[in-house]
Amino acid sequence: MASMSSYAILGCGSVGYAVAEELVAEDKNVFILDVDEGRVEALRDQDLDARQADIREEEVADTVADHDVILILSSDVDANAAAVEHIRDRSDDQFVIARASDPVSADELTELGADVVINPSAVIADSALRALETGELEYKARQLGEVIDRTEHRLAVRVHRSPDPDSIASAAALQAIARSRDVEADIVYDGEIGHQENRAFVNLLGIELVSRDDVEISEYDTIALVDHVKSGDAEAEKAADIIIDHHEHEHDHDVEFADTRPNVSATSTILTKYIQELDLGLDQDVATALLYGIRAETLDFKRDTTPADLTAAAYLYPFADHDTLEQVESPSMSPETLDVLAEAIRNREVQGSHLVSNAGFIRDRDALSQAAQHLLNLEGITTTAVFAIAEDTIYLAARSKDIRMDIGMILEDAFADIGETAGHSTDASVEIPLGIFTGIEVNEDNRQTLLELTEEAVKKKLFDAMGVESGDNNGG
Repeated sequence: MASMSSYAILGCGSVGYAVAEELVAEDKNVFILDVDEGRVEALRDQDLDARQADIREEEVADTVADHDVILILSSDVDANAAAVEHIRDRSDDQFVIARASDPVSADELTELGADVVINPSAVIADSALRALETGELEYKARQLGEVIDRTEHRLAVRVHRSPDPDSIASAAALQAIARSRDVEADIVYDGEIGHQENRAFVNLLGIELVSRDDVEISEYDTIALVDHVKSGDAEAEKAADIIIDHHEHEHDHDVEFADTRPNVSATSTILTKYIQELDLGLDQDVATALLYGIRAETLDFKRDTTPADLTAAAYLYPFADHDTLEQVESPSMSPETLDVLAEAIRNREVQGSHLVSNAGFIRDRDALSQAAQHLLNLEGITTTAVFAIAEDTIYLAARSKDIRMDIGMILEDAFADIGETAGHSTDASVEIPLGIFTGIEVNEDNRQTLLELTEEAVKKKLFDAMGVESGDNNGG
């Protein structure tokens, strides 16, 4: 049987005494050294094993040689440095924790051999910030509940156009919060649920969404915008009562409740915090949706992931249905998506590690993002952009795994003056009105001309923005 660890505390001011109390309460073997004779006597009066000694002295290392963990907690940082140095000169076996006063002394203690360095000022600041965050969340949750409670008939939860998993999951969570307060809510979306993974996500989890075309928004007495900023719909913001988003909104808005946090990577993370704070019984489908929303928005924690995203995901993990998650992440590919991918492969132009391709005329524009993702797997390719024409609009989806490139900024530079861009450093999209771009009206007679003009102009703008010259290097 392994022997119980023993602890030596060197320098027992207020911090050391607090640590000693906690260790003794856990029945740990604690030995204390301190230079102050009066303090040592007071510690002995409390039945603590304490001895007077100057922790600067070399022989202190021998005195604590039989202890496994050494906590050097004096307020005198020079004395702490001397103690670390002497202990390390004698042995590397003991685990040493040392107290610093600032980053400079922390670096010095680390260089001398301390395994862990603590700075009480930083610890207090972190504790204060955590307390502030907890207090703010409690206040915000109460405020959100009050706005929902004032709903007399029905709440509309609006998401951005053709919503992604983060939007849908966040809306489902707010809907669950509303229902827990006896308020019925509808999730209202514009556009379509086009991407196969998104359709699988909605169908497998039984999330009900209502098309904006099938409802009259004015009939709802409370309106919430959740992960909605990517819609660019300033008018919707004017009518909103609640705004929750992980993107800052460009427009000023006067709403009863707003929580925008650009310091987290998913709106699902924000809604998870509210579910925790409100102590809501977590439905498995909602938990699964939120976990998938966070994973999708952070590319499975590989993109812009924050500690808040990770702690939210850790909270959700035990409640989620992982078999369903696996089904959502592995949907079958539709025939049209295969056609789009094949067309994109045929028409690809490669310059260096950048691939740009025209997929022609399409019906399912979400197939473009799947094609862009699949093409990223080609050998030597780090950035892809696939575009096509659907009705009267050019749609473009781009992906990048090049850490030196922000594909969102590339598309912004190339097309912001003529289209609507959205996305991140690793995946982004553009929508461009076809008439504005080509000056030609869309009809059956000029389809080939439109394709040629679109291909020439889009490729040139993209390669220029990427800093490479367009040519005819098809096939790479």
